[in-house]
Amino acid sequence: MAGSRPSRTRLTELDALRGIGALCVLIFHYSTRFHELFPQAAHVPFSFPGGNYRVLLFFTISGFAIFFTLDRIGSVADFVVNRFARLYPAYLAAMLLTLSIEYLAHTTQLLVGPVAILANATMLQGFAFMPEVDGAYWTLTVEIAFYVCMIALWKVAGVKRLEPMLVLWLAVRWLYWAWPDMPERIIMLLVLRYTPFFVIGMLSYRIWSGQRSWRQQAPYALLALLSVVTMETWDVALVAGLLLLTFAALIAGRLHMLRIRPLIWLGGISYSFYLIHQHVGFVIMLEVAKLGYSPWIGFFAAFAVALLLGTAINHVIERPAGEAILAWWKRRRARRPGVIAPA
Repeated sequence: MAGSRPSRTRLTELDALRGIGALCVLIFHYSTRFHELFPQAAHVPFSFPGGNYRVLLFFTISGFAIFFTLDRIGSVADFVVNRFARLYPAYLAAMLLTLSIEYLAHTTQLLVGPVAILANATMLQGFAFMPEVDGAYWTLTVEIAFYVCMIALWKVAGVKRLEPMLVLWLAVRWLYWAWPDMPERIIMLLVLRYTPFFVIGMLSYRIWSGQRSWRQQAPYALLALLSVVTMETWDVALVAGLLLLTFAALIAGRLHMLRIRPLIWLGGISYSFYLIHQHVGFVIMLEVAKLGYSPWIGFFAAFAVALLLGTAINHVIERPAGEAILAWWKRRRARRPGVIAPA
């Protein structure tokens, strides 16, 4: 029998997991990706491979956290405005700041053309197969596609009939496996490369919220794992299993050890931090290398700048702009006769 809904509406452990994911992605980019792009530059003497493992954590968190939005909206318009307020202001600020730093440093290898910049201004560049201003932005295409899928599921089946729709979603993923020539835009729009990880997050939320039990969710979780096992390499399958165990521990309240203030704080700024860390960090490391300093100094200088800029974007733009947009939307909805504004 499913339990009652927890009294907490925010999990500090979830923020800590975001912080861990952001930290791991940064280390991967600075230790491995930097050397791949700039083999001539001095770099730290270690490599942190498997960067995609970290974004799989982010996608699982997104599957879990999407319901914090769905539970308080009344229409598709509410959802679109909510996600726009959450994503776009920080994204635009980080993109413009990244471009400015790249141009000032004359880092031509990282620059993209004017048409690509205009496409990036829409956040939809991935669907047009245009290059990103910052390579880390590719995950935003996945997130936006996931939002489209969630709106479709919400409108067609509603949250109460979610699990059978997830089975259908996983079945389409197996169709993608059997049909290698499936059009790329269909694969992208249905996030078929990452569906099981979003599903693990969604199944976990339904248990945490008291709407379902583990016994009810177990068959769907096994289907998600089977989808990974049959279509991915063994290491990705191992990551999927570890993520399921991690979220099971989260639900059971066994991740208290993650309630470390620096991790929770980093999780709170993780979106802005993620948006600004990669190319700006590369520029910092290149400039430090040109000055002849140790690559360790470049590594930690880039880390410090990413933290500083990520914090500034979060506090000055992401939060105030997002709150202002949502407040404007709430007032607009309240003025419409017969419409109750979302909480």
